[in-house]
Amino acid sequence: MASIRTQDGTEIFYKDWGPRDAQPVVFHHGWPLSGDDWDNQMLFFLANGYRVIAHDRRGHGRSEQVSDGHDMDHYASDVADLTRALDLRDAIHIGHSTGGGEVARYVARAEPGRVAKAALLGAVPPIMVRSDANPDGVPMAVFDGFRAALAANRAQFYIDVPSGPFYGFNRKGAAVSQGLIDNWWRQGMAGGAKAHYDGIAAFSETDFTEDLKAITVPVLVLHGEDDQVVPIDNSAHKAIKLLRNGTLKTYPGFSHGMFATHPEVINADLLAFAKA
Repeated sequence: MASIRTQDGTEIFYKDWGPRDAQPVVFHHGWPLSGDDWDNQMLFFLANGYRVIAHDRRGHGRSEQVSDGHDMDHYASDVADLTRALDLRDAIHIGHSTGGGEVARYVARAEPGRVAKAALLGAVPPIMVRSDANPDGVPMAVFDGFRAALAANRAQFYIDVPSGPFYGFNRKGAAVSQGLIDNWWRQGMAGGAKAHYDGIAAFSETDFTEDLKAITVPVLVLHGEDDQVVPIDNSAHKAIKLLRNGTLKTYPGFSHGMFATHPEVINADLLAFAKA
């Protein structure tokens, strides 16, 4: 399997398909999944002439299950190591949920010439958790509940999340896909419990305000209006105000996992942005 060693010696798995001289599109997955979550989009962009790359975040998927470094600074540093190892230039970085936070932090600090554009889908920035500075955020009790459920019975928790709010399958009349549920569980259980436990704080408590302000490349912000995991009012509607060169598009009725439930819609919008 293809992998790199990061600056701190962590082995990171990645997939790299397509012509080496084509424009790279780098996909960043959500918690607690892996690069496999982007299979549909990778095949789609590959068919449209792009070079496509997806990595498994440290502790996730096929990457090394290290004990430490499960925070956004390490995540972004790992991405920087990957882009240098593959010598990616003028890349388009696309991140979902936690991966959107990873993209924001990486792009804000990226070496000149490495990044052309970025897209944030159902992404966590600017910050999820409720605080005095973010009074309409998600209560800490919600994330404490995630930690408790993960520690008590991770396997069951990883059935409950995709069966319910992640894809909106708990909504009346939803077209439930058992395949999506099973694939979510498969990806989650391949990763490490410690990385996933620590990652909850990384995606919920990290403040990306300054990262968003620092990004100068074009950023497309896509968000489902019925996102039950990362509520749109606390994320996309705030993030777009912080970006210098951002475009916001929202989707009525779409869930957190909208690129999996409605790939024909999301892929077309991502491709139009990539070509613009």
